[in-house]
Amino acid sequence: MTPAFSSVQQLRQRYRTEIAGTWEAFGRNGDGPMAVRRRAALVDQLCEQLWLTLSNAAMRSGVALVASGGFGRKELFPHSDVDILYLCSDAQSEAEFREAILACNQAMWDIGLRASPATRTLKECDRYDPENLEFTLSLLDRRFIAGDPAPYQTLQSEILPALVLREWSNIAHRIAELSRARHEKYGNTIFHLEPNIKECPGGLRDYHLAHWLNLLNHIREHKGWPPFSASPFYALRGEDASSAFDFLSAARCFLHLRSGRDNNRLDWQSQDEAAARSIGLETQGTSDPAYWMRTYFRHARTVHRRAMLLMEALPPPRQSFYKHFRRKRVSVAGTDFMLEEGRIDVSETAQVADPEGILRIFGMIAAHGYRLTRQAEERIADSLPVMDVQAPEGPFLWNGLREILMGPHAAQALRTMHALGILELLIPEFHGIDALVIRDSYHRYTVDEHTFLVIDSVHQLRQPHFPWEKRYATLLGEIDRLDLFLVALLMHDTGKARDTGDHTVESVVLADSLLARLDLDPEERDTIRRLIRNHLEMSAALRRDIFDAETIRVFAEKVGSQTHLKMLCLMTYADIKSVNPDALTPWKAENLWQLYISTSNFLDRSVDEERYRTAVDPVLFKRILGLAPEHASELRAFLEGLPQRYLLTRQPEQIRDHFLMALRLNSSKAQINLRSLRQLNELTLVCRDRPLLFADVAGALSIWGMNIVKADAFSDDAGIVVDSFQFSDPFQTLELNPSEVQRFQQSLLDVVSNAVPVEDLLRQRHLYRAPSMLNVATRTEFDNLSSTHSTLLQVVAHDSPGLLRSIATTLSAHNCNIKVALIDTEGEIAIDVFYLTLRGSKLDDDAQQEIGQALLAAIEELRPVTTP
Repeated sequence: MTPAFSSVQQLRQRYRTEIAGTWEAFGRNGDGPMAVRRRAALVDQLCEQLWLTLSNAAMRSGVALVASGGFGRKELFPHSDVDILYLCSDAQSEAEFREAILACNQAMWDIGLRASPATRTLKECDRYDPENLEFTLSLLDRRFIAGDPAPYQTLQSEILPALVLREWSNIAHRIAELSRARHEKYGNTIFHLEPNIKECPGGLRDYHLAHWLNLLNHIREHKGWPPFSASPFYALRGEDASSAFDFLSAARCFLHLRSGRDNNRLDWQSQDEAAARSIGLETQGTSDPAYWMRTYFRHARTVHRRAMLLMEALPPPRQSFYKHFRRKRVSVAGTDFMLEEGRIDVSETAQVADPEGILRIFGMIAAHGYRLTRQAEERIADSLPVMDVQAPEGPFLWNGLREILMGPHAAQALRTMHALGILELLIPEFHGIDALVIRDSYHRYTVDEHTFLVIDSVHQLRQPHFPWEKRYATLLGEIDRLDLFLVALLMHDTGKARDTGDHTVESVVLADSLLARLDLDPEERDTIRRLIRNHLEMSAALRRDIFDAETIRVFAEKVGSQTHLKMLCLMTYADIKSVNPDALTPWKAENLWQLYISTSNFLDRSVDEERYRTAVDPVLFKRILGLAPEHASELRAFLEGLPQRYLLTRQPEQIRDHFLMALRLNSSKAQINLRSLRQLNELTLVCRDRPLLFADVAGALSIWGMNIVKADAFSDDAGIVVDSFQFSDPFQTLELNPSEVQRFQQSLLDVVSNAVPVEDLLRQRHLYRAPSMLNVATRTEFDNLSSTHSTLLQVVAHDSPGLLRSIATTLSAHNCNIKVALIDTEGEIAIDVFYLTLRGSKLDDDAQQEIGQALLAAIEELRPVTTP
């Protein structure tokens, strides 16, 4: 055994022993920054010893061993690579030490270090390559470890400062360009259900981005390095940034140790475990996962905002210098602020404590989309104690708040106020929802961010992009008191901070406190309170048959007026749209509009007027007959045997097609039609009724991986069934494989005609049930009051493959007839509503109890395993 090999063996044993102690200490104290610094210090010693042993160069010169990147910042996480630079004075030194460098790299891997080495001469370090920005950035975070200090001193004092000053604009703008591309990859938002705490906006990469830009700005201004104290890391201003780094560091250490690799994804289960161990928190013991994620989002918001401010403050690229030189600063009347190219700044000598001037600034941001400079933000934040003493109230506060809310960029102004603490100072009732997490797979955003998105969604209707948005945009101009409406939006979810069950009631209480300070008239207060109290009613009505007269009547009685209906419709539209990017589907937007139109028509009629006829509308009959003139008698019989809801929800051309499909049943057992419907597919089935028909079709669709979002079931007096299923194709099976469409249709025909029992297909294809992030309690609710002809059954359960078939099979086993099925999902939660009859009548109490118990048992068999 050679002495070098023996030394490596000893160093490996030392590394294993000491690093185990480091992670054991982290498990006790949860101090992430201390843990990564201890690992960096240990690796420093190992690398120094290796170089001295393997290079045999204690008395020779020409090569310096330099820590760079994360290693240079003393941020060595449990499974981070060790970025090591062999800095050679020239090509001759590089060639002379080549064998020693290779041996050192191999020894590092033998010890258990994931070496990420680079070998460069001083001349090579003096070049900036825009395609290899990472190398230049790694040099900004460098430390001398071992070897000849002369090359390092040359790099430190001469080459790097000159390179940064020469290439400052290129380096800074390239950093910003790559950072914006990274942000775009993650949707330009910090809000993710399972964020990557390194790469996501607001993660450690953004923290380092702010560090690099701060460092570059210092070098540019002072022509040299900042005065380093204990660490070369150029710290960000403020304790909040330091706290954010401490939390993110602890979380990343935890993730690495938990998975045994360089894993930075904060998945659902790791959130539970991190909360149970209070990772990154000052408190000991366990904490609630929602609270832990709330802390994460607060820190991510701080880091992301700092990084964005620094990027926005970058001067234009060098080619725009002349334009930059000619830019003018314009004073904002009545304030100490100045406006320059869309950014609001403040002089160093200005006194920033005037509430009127500050409200005016945020009014300008809301009106024009201006942004504050970092200096302006810091000065406003520093003035909070003075403003707290002079906090405005009454008409003065109302006028300032109203100006902000009415601006097209109101959400941007409110976010800035919120980040600086101004919003909570003026409206302390808002503080409870700061970064508040609703922890399920449906709610993407924290409650405060959701509120800002709701307000932004309303203002975006000023310039609608999609046809269905243009419908809602027409309502925006018909709201007389848009200011009151926007106050209701701002306060509508504040009650979620109080865990009492019904957040609408608590939101009204909190809004009352604000409205009293605004000194609004009783009528104005009542408008806002009523909107907040009823803001979930329209969403609830969408889970009922909106083509049923009783549903419309009940909802219209709650609304009461056209004015309130318009505001409630816009509020519901914006509220659903802002839950997550995919919540407001075109189908749901269409249903919401249909509910609005039906309710509006109801409110315009006399209460005593007959709203639905039992006979076929002659005008409708004539239109359809014109499409099939040779079948007058058969057509009338077909139409008069179907419910009015069918006639109200189908175009004449569709009814004609269904009628012709029914005529062909003399020569075939079933007819199906498949068509694309925006983001969905619609399957229409016409056949003779039989037991379990609805359940079998639902099962067949599940077998093919389709996700049913809506279903209707109709039958006429002759036993002809017209069922329709709207479904999404999450795996794009039909779109990417056109040849499969015919096989898909044939499979459905085989199931409908009983040629192939659906149970055989279920046995052939295992329905994958992914582990659940949530433990969803199954609930069944029966309602005999909302419909004059049916019993409403609402089933809330985990959305599992085969759920609809299981429900339908159970209902069929109890001889229930499904008149209408409304299928909806919120993340992993299915909320399905069925209109049922039993032998032509509503279900009595005994039947409801029996069916409810049977459903709970059937759904329990489908429940997926909840991941620990």
